[in-house]
Amino acid sequence: MTDYPFKSLLSTCIKEFVAQKRALGYPYQSSARILYHFDLLVAEKFPGGNTITREMCSAWILSKPGEHPNGLLRRVTPVRQLGKYMKGLGYDVYVIPGHIPDRQVKYEAHIYTTAELKSFFHAIDRCPPSPFSPTRRYVIPVIFRMLYCCGLRSSEARLLKKEDVDLKTGKLFVRESKGWKARVVYMSEDLREVCREYDSIIESMFPNRQVFFPNKDGGCFNKSTIGHWFHEFWDKLPESGAITGNPARVHDFRHGYAVYRLNQWVKEGQDINTLYPYLSEYMGHSNYASTDYYLSLVEDFYPEIEQRLSSVNDDILPEVHHEEE
Repeated sequence: MTDYPFKSLLSTCIKEFVAQKRALGYPYQSSARILYHFDLLVAEKFPGGNTITREMCSAWILSKPGEHPNGLLRRVTPVRQLGKYMKGLGYDVYVIPGHIPDRQVKYEAHIYTTAELKSFFHAIDRCPPSPFSPTRRYVIPVIFRMLYCCGLRSSEARLLKKEDVDLKTGKLFVRESKGWKARVVYMSEDLREVCREYDSIIESMFPNRQVFFPNKDGGCFNKSTIGHWFHEFWDKLPESGAITGNPARVHDFRHGYAVYRLNQWVKEGQDINTLYPYLSEYMGHSNYASTDYYLSLVEDFYPEIEQRLSSVNDDILPEVHHEEE
């Protein structure tokens, strides 16, 4: 858990606000980082400011010209929440209006075809050695298989500790992630065997390692590394150039897992009402609304799934509030 050195005259309120969020069970890591940068802006440009003003918010909103609306939304939301918090304490503050930004661009997930998956995994299996990162060639083929086969978020796989991976049972213990929610998932036997072979190699390089996917120093890879690896291999494939619409991303492996699982249940005639909550739990969602997103991606089967879920009552699928990071 990172505690940022807030410096402006707003620092006390920011620290108390972040502490309150974490006390409620939210990790509030990325949002705390955003507030740290907002605090730096305030300290530099408004050194005497002891409350949030319209001028501060304008400077914050305009600090990244040409920014994608979704990026602006991520930066604005914690500052808006901080303003509401301070207003509730009786401060005379300016709260950023809810219509800023005026739109959020919805990302349409790319569901990989079998041919695309075969091509990508074939490419990463031929990952060349690197003098700068000796573990890289072994980590890449395994970590991407884990993302697709287990539906993990990239951060969840990247931060796995060695003790979190049970190579005998195939159990993965996913520590507190988005929504501060730990969970257990299981690998297939095929993936477990791949991990066993990988582990024996890495164990010879780092006999006492704590991280399952170590970098050259034995620690975790940087959060941007997996995305970099993905594009290093995916962008060179003929299949990548044939995609229309939004480009493929690492996170789409997770989407693909969920859609594949729903498809399989429909084909097998399984009771979706019974299994749906398990999928939500497996994916690490803090509410069913997050899982509902995948229903819209299962185009060929959506009408049938919708019909099967229509009998699920509010006791099972209650009104929920979205999680916070």
